[in-house]
Amino acid sequence: MSARAKVAVLISGRGSNMATLLEAAQRPDYPAEIVLVASNRPSALGLARAAEAGIATEAVDHRAYPDRAAFERALDAALRRHGVEFLVLAGFMRVLTPWFVEAWAGRMLNIHPSLLPLFRGTHTHAQALAAGVRVHGCTVHFVVPELDAGPIVAQAAVPVLPEDDEDSLSARVLVQEHRLYPAALALVASGRARLDGGRVVFAPGSAAAEGALVAPALG
Repeated sequence: MSARAKVAVLISGRGSNMATLLEAAQRPDYPAEIVLVASNRPSALGLARAAEAGIATEAVDHRAYPDRAAFERALDAALRRHGVEFLVLAGFMRVLTPWFVEAWAGRMLNIHPSLLPLFRGTHTHAQALAAGVRVHGCTVHFVVPELDAGPIVAQAAVPVLPEDDEDSLSARVLVQEHRLYPAALALVASGRARLDGGRVVFAPGSAAAEGALVAPALG
């Protein structure tokens, strides 16, 4: 592995979490380098944002392939051409097959807008409001074949306010996503957090091991 881990960001849209990762990676002490932004949608706005930042981009249009397997093999080949060591999913709207997930096991992260294992899938903010929970948030986890079920690296919490609707709650969670994802990626890229036997193991003395990344924002 290189001194700075080589990371690809997979997107399908505007890439707001991608932008925060790119910003973090500009710091000389950050342990990861974003070497590629790839999308299954050639029109994804995040591709243009990445190109403007001087990052290599790839559009692997899933509609151009006869099936999911062919698309994933083309995507995998693109990642390997760029020497990618870790993947982060940032609004990548494709369910990945076990073949792809296992090929990148322990090296692929996702961010989900809920405090997993609560509220898997989509419309998480509506689910939280309907359930009447008082605390909501976001989770960075390793990707496994089961959707939104991977071992958790870090979480951040926000209050659910009486006047909240989906938009206001989503906006508050997104602020925490932008803080949490770069921190969690730094842990994994530096080796301070790793997947071992289906659980996340933290290096002694790391911020996450001390609970600092389970970061409530309840004030």
